Amino acid sequence: MTSDPRIGPLALPDTRARHVVEKLLDGSGVTLNGEAPHDIRIFHPDFFSRVLHQGTLGLGEAYMDGWWECDRIDEMVCRLLRHGLGGHARTPSERLMYRLQSGFFNLQSKARAYIVAEAHYDMGNDLFERMLDPTMCYSCGYWKDAANLHQAQLAKLELACRKLELAPGMRVLDIGCGWGSFAEHAARHHGVEVTGITISREQAQLARQRCAGLPVEIRLQDYRELEGHYDRIVSIGMFEHVGHRNYATYFRTVARLLAEDGLFLLHTIGSNRSKVSADPWFNKYIFPNGVLPSAMHIAKASEPVHLMMEDWQNFGPDYDHTLMAWLANFDTHWHEIAQHYNERTRRMFRYYLSVCAGAFRARHMQLWQVVYSRGRPGRYDAPR
Repeated sequence: MTSDPRIGPLALPDTRARHVVEKLLDGSGVTLNGEAPHDIRIFHPDFFSRVLHQGTLGLGEAYMDGWWECDRIDEMVCRLLRHGLGGHARTPSERLMYRLQSGFFNLQSKARAYIVAEAHYDMGNDLFERMLDPTMCYSCGYWKDAANLHQAQLAKLELACRKLELAPGMRVLDIGCGWGSFAEHAARHHGVEVTGITISREQAQLARQRCAGLPVEIRLQDYRELEGHYDRIVSIGMFEHVGHRNYATYFRTVARLLAEDGLFLLHTIGSNRSKVSADPWFNKYIFPNGVLPSAMHIAKASEPVHLMMEDWQNFGPDYDHTLMAWLANFDTHWHEIAQHYNERTRRMFRYYLSVCAGAFRARHMQLWQVVYSRGRPGRYDAPR
């Protein structure tokens, strides 16, 4: 059943499941079949039982299937999270299953590392080219003095370069280089040599095209296979795929590759709590095997390898602005690529971007840039 805007929502069924959902929503400001942009309009009578039995997985899939509609999912999610529904959004069986899986198996092992690339990053460069800005940055922009997405992404790239104190001739490693945005910017504007690694074939192909003629090498490679020494190391939007069982390996690798007087910048989404779990819908449809680190996870993993934390900046609210700009681009340009994808994919991406924007708006997630050294002498003053 699709949510045709010309057809009104269903009359709400008088069922126990409906009343349980209404009780959960009570006080959040979100109502069923209401008129506010953040209200949920129901188009299928089984919506309530599906959500109660399947949690966030059922909620997301029901939206993909057209069972419900909401004009401002971002605002709906923000209100629900501020109301405290985040802890009730996943069923106990879902939470237990992920803990069991992550306890017995390394969900982000080398053998499984390419799963997220095949499921998400290799979906199609045509889609991401229309959703992102010309830099092709697929991470949070820096909106401190920016008026639009492109300015915010350029500001983020330059902020990272300034924090790393780049100088011409330096050898720089970019772990998780994506479509080459940082590599291109750093090589073009700071005269450094960049080695970028990614596990996505689509990203590697486009990154090589974008960086043609610059001192940039793009490799299809897992970070655990790296060798050599680098003056600077940067990792932007990749640590979310490392997994808690690999945090120690990740930081040991960085420490082994980083020059004695080098600097390392880690740019990552962060969780407010040190939990080892993943949202079932996002795990299935967007970022398989991804998990958000907490501040404690990062500190505990970096301490044993003697990486000294020089600076820690949080600009999580900027991800709200970034995601809403991506959503606007996605909606504006969808017609250009609609023949290559189906309606369920369109709704999947709209849901993903909206939910994330709402979560950052509610301060349910953070965005951290952390700068490390090997304990070099002297004071480090991070730019802002």
